[in-house]
Amino acid sequence: MVSNVICGLIGRVITRTSPRIPVQSLAGVISSRNISEKARYTMSYETLDITSPHERILHVQLNRPDKLNAMNKVFWREILDCFREISDDTDIRVVILSGAGRMFSAGLDIGDMTDLITSQVTKKLDVARRAKYLQSLITLYQESFNALEKCQKPVISAIHGGCIGSGIDLIAACDVRYCTQDAWFQVKQVDLGFAPDMGTLQRVPKAIGNNSMLREMVYTARKVEGFEAKEMGLISRVFPNKEAMLSEVDRLAESIASKSPVAVQGCKVALNYSRDHTISEGLKFMQCWNMTMLQSEDVIKGSEAVATKAEKPPHFSKL
Repeated sequence: MVSNVICGLIGRVITRTSPRIPVQSLAGVISSRNISEKARYTMSYETLDITSPHERILHVQLNRPDKLNAMNKVFWREILDCFREISDDTDIRVVILSGAGRMFSAGLDIGDMTDLITSQVTKKLDVARRAKYLQSLITLYQESFNALEKCQKPVISAIHGGCIGSGIDLIAACDVRYCTQDAWFQVKQVDLGFAPDMGTLQRVPKAIGNNSMLREMVYTARKVEGFEAKEMGLISRVFPNKEAMLSEVDRLAESIASKSPVAVQGCKVALNYSRDHTISEGLKFMQCWNMTMLQSEDVIKGSEAVATKAEKPPHFSKL
């Protein structure tokens, strides 16, 4: 009945069952594979390890374990390039983000970044020109984390061990955040003499319900344990260990990947828009969005599956 109503609204829609196509990576066609197998990319990455645990799912792992996944100047370029590629990959529907080694991330690689900044700033004698350079550098690095938010595919972060400084900036740009019992979070920048400038102060207040606790966390740079982070609303769920967490993250990613990409990606776009606009503006946005998207074949497939109580979700074409 639901499908008949929708068909009546948008006219006769002819749907075809598309043949199942193997996963296509960002470089070419590949078959479904285990998480240990590498995903092939048009670019190679020094600081990231890319795998594909299941069809339509990509796992991006911060991969500088010997440096506690500290973020050097190569990382900032690579995370931007990586998520821009993912955004353009029509076969990928969900992304998992994690860290290799003992912790998720120690944040900014202070030594590496200090060399970059001082070598450039000291060349400029005028304060206005030094400030202009720093503004350009901050803007460039902000765009690296904005890429996760702009990517219409949901990003699930899986955090273990420490998540420090820019690590919090990074996970704040993700859609869903899980962590282990041994995880801890620290907005470290105040100890280094500056305010966070990559998203923590802008995204986290809108993601959690405890502004007072956030301010305490930011002003003091104290460590916040996993369960406390969950109470704040920064984290959705806490797991006993990394293996259990990744298993559940994998299950969640598979569930999301089985849904209509038109619906899921539309939800992410709308949620991000509504966060930054009034309710009235958000509703107006959805009028314009769904006047087109309600005509998608996915609406027909989804409605028919619900109406007939299908045991398996329908096959949705790549978007």
